[in-house]
Amino acid sequence: MSLWTSEAIANAVGSAARSHWDAVRVNTDSRTLAAGDLFVALRGERFDGHDFVAEALKAGAAGALVSYEPEGCKDDPRLILVSDTLTALQQLGKAGRDRSAAKVVGVTGSVGKTSCKEALAIAFGGQARTYASVGNLNNHIGMPLTLANMPQDTQVAVLEMGMNHGGEIDLLSKLAQPHVAIITAVEAVHIEFFENGLEGIADAKSEIAAGMQPGGTLVLPADNAYLPRLRENAAQYKVARVMTFGEAPEADYRLLDYRTLPVGSQAHVQTPKGRIDVRLGAVGRHWGLMTAGVLALLDALGYDLQKAAAALAQFSEPAGRGKAQEVRLPGGRRVLVLDDSYNASAASMRAAFARLEEIWQARGQRGRKLAALGDMRELGQHSAELHTGLAPELARLNITLHAAGPEMRRLHEALTPNLRGAWRDDADGLSADILSLLEEGDVLLVKGSRGSRMDKIVSAVLTADTSAQPKVRHAV
Repeated sequence: MSLWTSEAIANAVGSAARSHWDAVRVNTDSRTLAAGDLFVALRGERFDGHDFVAEALKAGAAGALVSYEPEGCKDDPRLILVSDTLTALQQLGKAGRDRSAAKVVGVTGSVGKTSCKEALAIAFGGQARTYASVGNLNNHIGMPLTLANMPQDTQVAVLEMGMNHGGEIDLLSKLAQPHVAIITAVEAVHIEFFENGLEGIADAKSEIAAGMQPGGTLVLPADNAYLPRLRENAAQYKVARVMTFGEAPEADYRLLDYRTLPVGSQAHVQTPKGRIDVRLGAVGRHWGLMTAGVLALLDALGYDLQKAAAALAQFSEPAGRGKAQEVRLPGGRRVLVLDDSYNASAASMRAAFARLEEIWQARGQRGRKLAALGDMRELGQHSAELHTGLAPELARLNITLHAAGPEMRRLHEALTPNLRGAWRDDADGLSADILSLLEEGDVLLVKGSRGSRMDKIVSAVLTADTSAQPKVRHAV
């Protein structure tokens, strides 16, 4: 089925089509290109997509957006020429949004936004034709690409918006034009790029309201210290309605109780429509808090909360964001690995420690609690204090630390000797230590910023699994 005609693409980007053709998908990566795709030749610091245009057309691309005609395909009738391909992609994304009647849900926050997006996709999916951002396509390239690929019959679109600097979400919000939006949290993530620290991060996250539709709703974290500033910003953006979620007594959608179960967990949320009981395939109190925010967004768009609660039973931790996997290592050692290696901040570290404790308790307090942690990045002058500041929580929960990276060395040295495991320069060096140190019944948390590549440790442990098939668990 055609998603875009060449004429519609040309009209959206202010150019002209040389011939008629139909595209079934918009793609910026020649490595994943399939027949029928529109290939957008972006230019970056390390690559130029124009180098792959001829190859893409030979592989069956329907056409290509280019800012010049590359060798091997000059005068090709499938080319649409523009002055700048990134601008053209953003224009195409805007056109995709403008032609859609979908209700748009915007998601941002210092932590938890991808998981929240995935949970929203499940919760809305049982009641509407739902489309959601894929993976972490949440920046100035990913957002317009997502909008350009949105099916025209979409009823609800769930769009994640990320940023490293102020002003970035402003652009994304104006492209997405959300009807409702959520800020999951304001925490010290990317803080090195903000001269006024967390206040600057709060302001940057508030930009999600910049393109909000008239009459829109913004959902805010009731337990966050920057709630007053978020409310002030919402008023400046003239947001019609603000609702809150969390554990605070005044929260509009309040987590009343959370329990870890033998399989999964259960959250009880008080809403203006009454109490909603939700079973989740994930374990961790932060998932219960997220559920309260998810219900707020569904309620804001008039969807059935009980049906949403039933759908959320399908939610489990996304890969790299806490997925629990049981592994049998050489010698018959059975261990549980909590793969939270995708990214990290001080706030998400503490949430991961709490989840490790919950799972250890639910497993009958057997085995050791271990954490293999990599550096948290983009913290600037706050890095030392944010790393060493994790020591009291590790000590309180009696979690032994195995660390990788120069910043995590600070935390390693801040702990008492009984909680200091191995330390190495990087994840590669730590992998061998972890495999030799794991004992029967251990629960191992693996976490770090993406640049720390702690996923290498997860891969090393899973590769060493001696069972016929790795057992992937969504619970304890």
